[in-house]
Parts: sequence; structure tokens; C-alpha cells
Amino acid sequence: MPHRPVPAPLRGLRTAAALLTAVAGAALLTGCTQAVSLERAPDATEVACADVVVRLPDTVAEQTQRETNSQGTGAWGSPAAVLLRCGVEPPGPTDYRCVAVDGVDWVIDESDAPTYRFTTYGRTPAVEVIVDNDAVSGTTALTDLARAVSVIPAEGGCTAVDDVAPTETPAAG
Repeated sequence: MPHRPVPAPLRGLRTAAALLTAVAGAALLTGCTQAVSLERAPDATEVACADVVVRLPDTVAEQTQRETNSQGTGAWGSPAAVLLRCGVEPPGPTDYRCVAVDGVDWVIDESDAPTYRFTTYGRTPAVEVIVDNDAVSGTTALTDLARAVSVIPAEGGCTAVDDVAPTETPAAG
């Protein structure tokens, strides 16, 4: 199977990992729980993102919610082990693994393990969750966030190549 280019919303995982590491390092150096600095996603001002943020749980994967400095974001843990940004570009077709967790489909970018980037699939705007899997379980984090994220209606979902019916080719002639 030919490798497709990585969709724009899934690029830059190393930047996200560096951000997660920097947040963790800053918290360790300062010894306090300052607001987590996150870059706002392009569509963070969408009403759907506000609907998600007001429903974010107080704890995710047994980590306490932290204050963030950007609209449409969330963070949990000290140091932050789970980061959420609503309003990222929805992913298109991809070779990345796609899984359903409590009714929400997620594309998983594992290229910078043990830091994983999960992006909702089939929902606009999309939600991105970055998890430090050394600190928390990605599945547990997604389960804890599913209720909040599911307020964005699903317009599609994960499909495998085997699930797509072949199209008929018209006979020549």
C-alpha cells in the first residue's frame, strides 16, 4: 500500500512533545501550578469548542485539571500529562490507526511514542488530545474526555479499506 502524506493536523507531533516536555519542566522548576501555556487552535472560537470546554471533566486519567491560557484548551496533571485543543483541522483519509472510544472516533499518531496525539475523526471542528503515555493511559484519557467531545456531532467515522465496497467499472465498448 503506498504511503500517503501525513495530513497537516497530524504533523508537528515533535512540537507537541516538546511543548509537553517544556510544560512539565517549567512546572518542576517553579514548583507551582501556573496556567499551562497552549497555542490556540485555528478554529478554537467555534461555538462547538465552547460547548466542549464547559463540559471538560475535573479529572482525566486521575489527573487534576489545570488552568490554561488559551481559548478552546484543557490540561490535566502536574506536570501536565494530558493536553486538549479544540478547533484543529479535521484529518482527512490517512494510514494512521483509527479507533472508537466510547462513541468517539480518534486517529492516533504514534510517531513520537510514548507521546501520542489523538485527533477526532468525523467531527468538525476536530479535537486534539496529546497524552504522555509514560504518565497516563491514552485510552483512559479518551474515555474520560468522550462525554465532553461527543457534543460535537459525528459526521462520519473510521472505516477500513476492507469496509469500503469496490466500485463497479463500466464495461468497455
